[in-house]
Amino acid sequence: MAVDKRSARLGVLATVSLILIGLLGARLWFLQGVESEVYQAKVTASKTAVVYTAPERGRIFDAKGRVLADNKRILTVTVDWAVVKKLKNRKELFERLSGPLQTPVDDLMRRYDPCYPEKPKVCKVAQLYDRLLPLPLKEDVDEDTVAFIKERSEDYPGVDVVVQYKRVYLYAPLASHVVGYMGSITKENLDTYLAQGYKRNERVGQFGVELSLERELHGRWGKRVYEVDASGSIVRELADQRVEPVAGFDVQLSIDLDYQQYAEQALETELRSRRDLPFEPNGDHAPRNPLDPLTKFKSRVFYKTLPDGTKEDYPEYVNHKAPAGAVVMLDNRNGQVVAMASYPTFDNRWMEAGITGTKYKQLFPSTNPDGTKIDPDQSILVNRAVQGNYNLGSTIKPFVAWSAMHAGLIKPYDIYDDKGTYTLDPAYTAPETCQNNGGSYKCVFKNAVCGNGAPCRYGPVDVESALAVSSDSFFYRLGELFFWASKGLPEGSPNLLKVNLERFGFGTKTGIQLPYEWSGRIPDDASKKALVDRGVLAKGEVGRLLVGDEVQVAIGQGLMAATPLQIAVAYSTLANDGFRQQATVVKAIYAPLTPDLSSGVADLARGEIVKSYDKPVILDQLEDEGTIQPIINGLTRVMTKGGGVDSDFYHRATGETLFGDFHIPLAGKTGTAQGAANLPWNDSSAFGAFGLGDEDPYTVFSYLEKSGYGAKAAGPVTKCMFVAISDPTVMAPVLISDTLDLSSTLPAPSNPLVNAGCLARIADGQKG
Repeated sequence: MAVDKRSARLGVLATVSLILIGLLGARLWFLQGVESEVYQAKVTASKTAVVYTAPERGRIFDAKGRVLADNKRILTVTVDWAVVKKLKNRKELFERLSGPLQTPVDDLMRRYDPCYPEKPKVCKVAQLYDRLLPLPLKEDVDEDTVAFIKERSEDYPGVDVVVQYKRVYLYAPLASHVVGYMGSITKENLDTYLAQGYKRNERVGQFGVELSLERELHGRWGKRVYEVDASGSIVRELADQRVEPVAGFDVQLSIDLDYQQYAEQALETELRSRRDLPFEPNGDHAPRNPLDPLTKFKSRVFYKTLPDGTKEDYPEYVNHKAPAGAVVMLDNRNGQVVAMASYPTFDNRWMEAGITGTKYKQLFPSTNPDGTKIDPDQSILVNRAVQGNYNLGSTIKPFVAWSAMHAGLIKPYDIYDDKGTYTLDPAYTAPETCQNNGGSYKCVFKNAVCGNGAPCRYGPVDVESALAVSSDSFFYRLGELFFWASKGLPEGSPNLLKVNLERFGFGTKTGIQLPYEWSGRIPDDASKKALVDRGVLAKGEVGRLLVGDEVQVAIGQGLMAATPLQIAVAYSTLANDGFRQQATVVKAIYAPLTPDLSSGVADLARGEIVKSYDKPVILDQLEDEGTIQPIINGLTRVMTKGGGVDSDFYHRATGETLFGDFHIPLAGKTGTAQGAANLPWNDSSAFGAFGLGDEDPYTVFSYLEKSGYGAKAAGPVTKCMFVAISDPTVMAPVLISDTLDLSSTLPAPSNPLVNAGCLARIADGQKG
């Protein structure tokens, strides 16, 4: 008997229908209830257009309110991306715009497509412009061109003109290494900036304070939201959704342009002067410069050994290269940097001049014409004051002396008999292990050569006298004492000399608000091994610290290295009775839009300070068990008189010929850092000094690369700064810069001292 299955089929169909209707209802409920706001936003967005408004970047002032970095209001011609989406429309519009904008069509095409005219499957060139903003076609367009385009809007569909800001450096090239410059967001940093609310086509800080204080200077974008019709035309603005842009904070630097200009001028003038002074094998320089008279020394012969074992004399005269240097001037009351010069310098206006890549490479080459890397001595976009990797020569000695006294290795008035050489203690290093006996160590270390051609003999000296005459042997001994004292500590203990030098800030960043600061290096087993592993040291060097390494560190040679800012902070610590302060290049942060007092000068009195850096930040306080005053006494004698404790061994102090009759009470130290192959014409010059009175609370440190003895190159530059401190009238007035010469091939024009009298020496003195 057949069974009627129709009712069963209808039941199944009814069930399925009910399920489908239920699912549809649930989906409708979900869309209209749970996600209604999301979809409503999408509908609304399709009816609106958002125009973002750029914030005005915060300005940068010097200590007196002079505007180092300003903003110029400019007009930029833009086009809607949608209008030029089709290639045919794009070409047609750009051909019409090429004439008025005085820009080749291909350049406009590359703004839309950075790979144009090539057609790769994947363009590997990053898109510079944000698709959420109109495409900029040309910046800084004049009013006449804007009027021409506006009057013919029907010929230029989608084309608009927006107000933007261009960075202006009024006093360039002064302080360019400190202020820095701006540039496009790089591919490596793009995601980070976008996550912080930046737009793809923004210009951001790339160097100096412009980079390190980017977040404070930038401000916040605003926006305007418009209702649009189906054709994309604006119907009205949705005023309730408007967000006004917020300008960036203004930044006041501690840099005083008067001292900054003088430091840059003195540094450049002295470096150029040293290039005209060849080194003589008799131990001094030829009298080509009246400020550097000749002193006769007995002849010394310098030669090199050729691969076949024969010896070849070096030329009788070798000119100093004197390629670069730095000057740092600190206010001891608060750690503020008053001046920071780095040479060679540059004009940061080049980065805002719209120059071609070819022009940029001409101004700031990274390679030579043959493709080899450029000599690091010629690097321009490097702030040597915070990035310089320098041996310090004898300028390190005050800090080694304090370290030895603090560690209990010597007492302040212990006497050491300096006989001109120092031999490692045979109780620790047997003579048969020395290099001159076929072993692996150098055991005999010599003082610098005196006028008789032999190592200087200073006789009985204590800490004070050893600093006054710069006795190397005294400090060689301290280096050895530190080495064996460290060996006697429990396994895993830190290097004893390193621990003490760190108290002055060596081996760590100062924390100044500038990018790319180098932390320096105080050698220990780990750091030496790292250098050996990188192949930096000579072949055969072992990957641990040897006694000879520590001996060299004690006189500022070998593996020890620091920046000019670090050692300026260290000298300032002595000037402050052992209080080490945080170095700062920022004096205050001001609320946005500080009014102007006059052209190029902000009215700081009417500005609102958000944060002040006038109060010093103390990072460390050195224990003073009678250890600081002997050092200051010795550094004072460096500037006034020398002499050992025995009159039979009297020697002039290394700074005496510069400061012997100086009217400001100062303490300081010379330093000569040995250069490549220990050849004198490769020696670099260092000089640090600080005022002893409350009326001159400043520290100055100068470093001149490959420029000779400390008292003869860096010393005069340091002296010039104290001349300016005591008599500001010697400094030329600071003026707003002339228009940048775009035809120039120089990164910055020469800017020598108007009167170089401050560089003069009283008479010729010792090396130091």
